[in-house]
Amino acid sequence: METAPSNRFYIVPCMLTICSLFSGFYSMVSSINGHFLAAAVAILVAGVFDGLDGRVARMTGSTSTFGMELDSLCDMVAFGVAPGLLAYLWALTPYGRYGWLAAFLYVAATALRLARFNSQSVASPSHDFTGLPCPAAAGLIATAVMFSSDVFHTTESVKHISLVVLVYLLSYLMISTHRYSSFKHVDTPKEKRFQLIVGLILLLIFLASDPEKTLFPVVLLYVLSGPVMAFKNRFSRKKAQPVSQENLPL
Repeated sequence: METAPSNRFYIVPCMLTICSLFSGFYSMVSSINGHFLAAAVAILVAGVFDGLDGRVARMTGSTSTFGMELDSLCDMVAFGVAPGLLAYLWALTPYGRYGWLAAFLYVAATALRLARFNSQSVASPSHDFTGLPCPAAAGLIATAVMFSSDVFHTTESVKHISLVVLVYLLSYLMISTHRYSSFKHVDTPKEKRFQLIVGLILLLIFLASDPEKTLFPVVLLYVLSGPVMAFKNRFSRKKAQPVSQENLPL
């Protein structure tokens, strides 16, 4: 029988969480000062620390309710407020009230996503995420800024419109019921583990070759995987339904 997480304060995982918070706060300061590329990189750094704190806590047996609550509060800043502010100051300002309302929608969707994740994690732990994880949503906004600054030289109006669509899409996906893989429990046959390691190394080399160009399409593929899998599952159910009806007794 599993014991509930304690309320103890563990220094190492909590400091990693605070580093994520610091990166998110630095991103907001950079956005206010007009340093949008630095703000985008800071959000990605926050994502790295967010991935480390939970893994370090599980490896060292130092998970606690305090750490979980701290992580959720820091995620709200690093992956909710920081990318919302970046999106608004980078491209949504010309829309005035509608621009900051779109940014607020993103922040509100992040809060709802985190609240649902916390309640579901306690009630029914799962290997997959329900709805787009907020670090992935923030990562797409950050990599979109990096990608646009490096290669996607569009006019200001095109940049504004594309980011408005992106903000609304991410807001919907975070509060949707689409399933997203967490990659925490990947069942790989022993004979294919070596190929998996080689594939991960090649992926790392690809991402490191030119991050401004490579990170955005990879994150975008993950974001789109939820709707694609939902459409595939719905199509499979519709295709199997007539077959099951034919097998019913007369």
